[in-house]
Amino acid sequence: MARLTDFGRFCKKLRIDNDELLADMSAKLGVTAAFLSQVENGKKKPPKEWETKIQELYRINESQVSELKDSIYRAINSECIDITSYNMGEKEIMLSFARKIKTLDIDEFDVKDVDIKKIEKRVFKKLLEEI
Repeated sequence: MARLTDFGRFCKKLRIDNDELLADMSAKLGVTAAFLSQVENGKKKPPKEWETKIQELYRINESQVSELKDSIYRAINSECIDITSYNMGEKEIMLSFARKIKTLDIDEFDVKDVDIKKIEKRVFKKLLEEI
């Protein structure tokens, strides 16, 4: 079973509170149940207009509006990489990079450089030096 995002948990609770099924909410939002499910599980990004649409459709309170806005923002701006097909060594390398990227001083790289591949190579080389 796929893991729900914060937005997915929000929608699921909203459906339960309103005695609705996934198909009911998806019909109200004008999408298929499959698409809504993918959004809730982080496989697709929610359309920004859903923020307003959900508020109007469900007349949620101020606290719920805040939770909705936060969860949609995180869903739209997060990036996930499926690493399930990688072996343990490859996963360890990716996690090492993820830990080090937070400490990387991006100012030492010329981000005005038009060739993004050159920037990526320099960042990759710097990260490899730090592992």
